[in-house]
Amino acid sequence: MKRKLLSTLITTAFAGAAALGAGAAQAQISDGVIKIGVMNDMSGLYADIAGPGSVTAARMAIEDFGAAAKGLKVEVVGADHQNKPDVGSTIARTWYDVDKVDVIVDVPTSSVALAVNQITRDKGKAFLVSGAATSDLTGKACSPNTIHWTYDTWMLANGTGSAIVKTGGDTWFFLTADYAFGHALERDTEAAVTKGGGKVLGKVRHPFPGQDFSSFLLQAQASKAKVIGLANAGGDTINSIKQAAEFGITRAGQNLAGMLVFITDVHGLGLNTAQGLIFTETFYWDLNDQTRAWSRRFAAANGGKYPSMVHAGVYSSVLHYLKAVEALKSDDGTKVIEQMKKMPTDDPLFGKGSVRADGRKLHPAYLVEVKKPSESKGPYDYYKVRATIPADQAFRPLNQGECPLVK
Repeated sequence: MKRKLLSTLITTAFAGAAALGAGAAQAQISDGVIKIGVMNDMSGLYADIAGPGSVTAARMAIEDFGAAAKGLKVEVVGADHQNKPDVGSTIARTWYDVDKVDVIVDVPTSSVALAVNQITRDKGKAFLVSGAATSDLTGKACSPNTIHWTYDTWMLANGTGSAIVKTGGDTWFFLTADYAFGHALERDTEAAVTKGGGKVLGKVRHPFPGQDFSSFLLQAQASKAKVIGLANAGGDTINSIKQAAEFGITRAGQNLAGMLVFITDVHGLGLNTAQGLIFTETFYWDLNDQTRAWSRRFAAANGGKYPSMVHAGVYSSVLHYLKAVEALKSDDGTKVIEQMKKMPTDDPLFGKGSVRADGRKLHPAYLVEVKKPSESKGPYDYYKVRATIPADQAFRPLNQGECPLVK
């Protein structure tokens, strides 16, 4: 797919009801249109995690909200940030200044998200983060214009890292993607490991994105650490696991801990390679009747591919955003984010929840283990849920993030 610097228009327009009926609803909506920009990696390393599927998820949220029936016109545009902060920054400024986008959604790749976070604050718009992981978005970089929706590095570190240490994995070596996300995930996991009484024997940082992990894996193997923590994601995680299998690392007794693993990664690896992996997610399609029904709708619109937690987060965040716009009768970014924090969240994917003062969306997380091939009943039947982490324990305590918004 050819990448484009500026937004590739992917528009879903919901024409309002009769002009007279729509007038009141749109009285304080800028330009009479609520414009949602879905920015992510559309064709590269993270395309399966987010990509066009996030646009599909946003469209489903608009449809389920019933925008047309409520006299609201909503449009969706999508763009590929190519995992580059400068590209993402250019898109964000163009969207806000020229294309009149009201809210940017998704944005995996923490370095890009941190850049968009600042631009959004400067422009007084709204930013709903689903794909990026760094917990700094609700810590030192927190903003009154940003909500961090789906997961973060603190959650991953404490959900997976702490659980593994408790079961005897008390010596670690980190294989870390060399950019903001990897650094934050390594930092937060190391803190969780040492808090639990474990030790970090070494760490190495690999280029992002990476292809050949052999030299890094040999260093990890030589450390004799019980656990090799993969502080990377997407294609980097898949390649790390595949190459570790080729070196016989797990057969020799060391364990791999995927600090950020998505169902799309497991699907790409296959159960023969991925079986036994333990990691933390905030969404799984097979949790209950509601998640199953929504996920099948999503898959039907997404070429048969089931949703990642990033897709689920895009749907959930856009749905809550539209509810806040309706309640406020305005798409003023700062005011809408404030309204979203006041309103309890409730949707079929994450259930009931809330948004804290620091912008952290709260919901349960799940410690999962990948099934053996013999345990799976078919495609995407991949997880055993080992533990549910309650919403009030899944994310960093409010008083520990150093967010300036927290009084």
